[in-house]
Amino acid sequence: MPIVTIQITDENVSEKQKLSLISECTDVLTRVLNKDPNTTFVVIDEVPMSNWGIGGTDVKTYRKSN
Repeated sequence: MPIVTIQITDENVSEKQKLSLISECTDVLTRVLNKDPNTTFVVIDEVPMSNWGIGGTDVKTYRKSN
């Protein structure tokens, strides 16, 4: 019963994109590890931009400087 957790920023991710992530992650675990897709869990955790940091600063500031 594998669980895959994907953390992404909460910006403009469509339901279609989320479903693709879930489907394709499940396919990888089925193909590579021979896991049962019916017991494979994929959790998408959308983190607010204000709670995501990189390089010692928040992601918005980081993106502006790069």
